[in-house]
Amino acid sequence: MTSSDRPWTAFYGPNVRSDIEAASYRTISDLIRSAADTYKSAPAFTTCMHNGMNGTLTFEQVDEMSDAFAVYLRELAGLAQGDRVALQMPNGLSFPIAAFGVFKAGCVLVNVNPLYTAEEMARQFQDAEPHALVIVDMFADKIPAATKGHPIPNIIVTRVAEFLPSLPRGIIGLVQKYWDRSVKPIEVPHIRFPEALAAGREHKTRDHVEVDAYHQSVEPDDVACLQYTGGTTGVAKGAMLSHKNLLMNMEQSLEMCPAVQRGEEVALTALPLYHIFAFTLNLLAFYWIGSRNILIPNPRPLTNLKRAFENYKITWMSGVNTLFNGLCNETWFLDSPPKYLKFSSAGGMALQADVARRWEDVTGRPVLQGYGLTETSPVLSFNPIGKTRDGSIGIPLPSTLLRCVDDDGNPVPQGERGEIAAKGPQVMSGYWNKPEETAIVMRDGWFLTGDIGVMETDGYFYIVDRKKDMIVVSGFNVYPNEIEDCLALHPGIFEAAVIGVPDDTTGEAVKAYVVLNDKSLTKEAIRAHCKEHLTAYKVPKRVEIRDDLPKSNVGKILRKDLRAEDQQAAE
Repeated sequence: MTSSDRPWTAFYGPNVRSDIEAASYRTISDLIRSAADTYKSAPAFTTCMHNGMNGTLTFEQVDEMSDAFAVYLRELAGLAQGDRVALQMPNGLSFPIAAFGVFKAGCVLVNVNPLYTAEEMARQFQDAEPHALVIVDMFADKIPAATKGHPIPNIIVTRVAEFLPSLPRGIIGLVQKYWDRSVKPIEVPHIRFPEALAAGREHKTRDHVEVDAYHQSVEPDDVACLQYTGGTTGVAKGAMLSHKNLLMNMEQSLEMCPAVQRGEEVALTALPLYHIFAFTLNLLAFYWIGSRNILIPNPRPLTNLKRAFENYKITWMSGVNTLFNGLCNETWFLDSPPKYLKFSSAGGMALQADVARRWEDVTGRPVLQGYGLTETSPVLSFNPIGKTRDGSIGIPLPSTLLRCVDDDGNPVPQGERGEIAAKGPQVMSGYWNKPEETAIVMRDGWFLTGDIGVMETDGYFYIVDRKKDMIVVSGFNVYPNEIEDCLALHPGIFEAAVIGVPDDTTGEAVKAYVVLNDKSLTKEAIRAHCKEHLTAYKVPKRVEIRDDLPKSNVGKILRKDLRAEDQQAAE
């Protein structure tokens, strides 16, 4: 392929490869082992609580503990290569141990949002059919309802403060149990995570188990992770991300960041590790390059980040528009911005130009905006350092092709609007057990993103519209059908439609239009109903009660008309 077909390569740095022929490792397990051998006793992960209580594990410790968990999964839980293991926990020391153990066992990791309701968990468990679940104790009370009809044979329970020193671990445990009562009794058979590690460790030593043997037959194209996303229908779909997909995306992304120094970076991870952006870049890529990763279990309120910035020399951080905007409105952050920060990377949602400018004014360092999707591991494009353009999603990563196409999949003339299609080694193989859904988005090796974009003559891309009805709230995908189905459960609601509307805080917010059977039903009662069934960020922030909703000739509710009305009202 010539440079005229990829004009964006002119903006690559002098040492940036236009094409990356192969990943540096065959599998993620190989990467994990190599990093541990290289960085050994250096700190790998630190959990930092809002009050400064903390705990740290070195690369060696994470390697040994994840070995023990791999043995537990294979020898004691009875899992085989390719079996699925669901992880449902916030950021903390348990996460890398469990995730790396899953990979070492030759199993498939299934990330689950820990804030999901039992109904949302059930849908994902029913589809993925995990053989084991690692879940934080704060949410373990949801397990009976979430596994009804499709039980998970192995339940491993961990804690937010797991592997912190005994004193802070004990204090946090007492607060959770007796003060805020956030930990409820667990009513299903389970094993505690430290006990599972101890059992795996004992078995490994006694029987001289070679952990590397578990994943020797794993191939680069084998599925490493099922990362769940939705679509225009809102049906949960597991994007099958292979070892090659994830490894190549790490390498592609780091290729565009020459300022990264191996073994020297301190990365702040406030985004949840179950989110594909933080999973690939923060968890895996920063481990690979020997960074110290500061894990924040809960970034809300934003004062929860204060001690992390005070106590550690943060050099890199990733976030979404909401996080950067929020920090720029925190007095403590403005009074003492991070001194050692080199760059910040934004993903998950559009970065507003005024937020990017203010962040750079406050910190003296730019935010590097990229673009990607769950199905692409996730990064497809990036604004090169020093060559950022306002409103642009940047240029394609090495070994990545982007183009704009019409409804038939044919490229549109340059400068015209079309759906962004992507091809590259980071693109998923398809959706788990959903060939029909896969066929909709995969065309002749090209992945259709659902985003409408324009490419400038020199290769910079811009998103101008979204083909899908998906709503992005603080970087999280929300699908209207799911919310509408929830609203329809209420006997007082006749029909409903949901759209995304601009929001200064979260980028977009969920707005519900409802027609009532029960005229006494209030907006507050409608939102309360949604809170019973949906994660907080999916609950409509705004509710408008209508006498009727716009419909097509065949009776289909026209969300586009509601969006147009809302936009006109805002002008």
